[in-house]
Amino acid sequence: MKPQILVVCGPTATGKTQLGIELAEQLNGEIVSADSMQIYRRMDIGTAKATAEERARCPHHMLDVAEPWEDYSVSRYVQEAGQVCDMLLAAGKTPILVGGTGLYIDSLLSGRDFAERDTGDESLRAALNAEYDERGGEEMLETLRAFDPERAAKLHPADKRRIVRAIEIYRLTGRTITEHDAETRARPPRYRAFTVTLTYLDRADLYDRIDSRVDAMIAEGLFDEVAGLLNEGLSADCTAMQAIGYKEAALAIRGEMSRGEAAELIKLNSRRYAKRQLTWFGRNPAAHWFRWDHRPDFDAARAEILRLLSTE
Repeated sequence: MKPQILVVCGPTATGKTQLGIELAEQLNGEIVSADSMQIYRRMDIGTAKATAEERARCPHHMLDVAEPWEDYSVSRYVQEAGQVCDMLLAAGKTPILVGGTGLYIDSLLSGRDFAERDTGDESLRAALNAEYDERGGEEMLETLRAFDPERAAKLHPADKRRIVRAIEIYRLTGRTITEHDAETRARPPRYRAFTVTLTYLDRADLYDRIDSRVDAMIAEGLFDEVAGLLNEGLSADCTAMQAIGYKEAALAIRGEMSRGEAAELIKLNSRRYAKRQLTWFGRNPAAHWFRWDHRPDFDAARAEILRLLSTE
């Protein structure tokens, strides 16, 4: 039986968008983006969002679903992307999950249920925040340790948000975050997945491709895109503006570094991010890896993936 969900993942600049579109054309599929920054409207160049021409080749979902000032969460992604995948499956289409945000991909596929975790009480949270400010992180961590020592052991006293959230969830639900997570791990996966992971045989080729992509983004108007967002009144401290490319460009626009320095910093941070992505995706023993030799060979990869799918 063929898998319900096809996943095309890997580090930045490895050709995920192109391969995903080609597979969609062969498999009666549609793209479901799994990128934590492509969800934001008007953030196109720096996120390497699919172009109008690429989107015309097959439908794309989970692009431009939030304003840049929104604090978009993984739980919201799971809810919205899950609805899209279910809709496509019901229509007899193949959802093709394409992106490099491993947390989004794993959370969607695993069937993780955020419903209880997302339960909130603003007045309780405000009271706990005030209590944290008064008592300090060490004492609040001790409070958490009394009923959830496993979670407390993972947190630093300075991690105010997570300490407060852990206590809030316990007081609202009567169950700890550790218990919620254990229950999630025991559930069967939400979807069956055939996962394709892209990279390069030589890490130097990956880094060269990243550097070239950054140069292309700047030539396409990355600094103008960031300036436009800032002129809209978007705070440089909001989540969306912490994206690689946007944070560094904002520093240059504010005169804190030159545009040339910002470009080099974007390249450096992108290479570091690619290393973290490789580590994350390397944890999946079931993934089918395609390691490009100097440049992507989409024809060979597509043919091999279709062959593998036919044996499922």
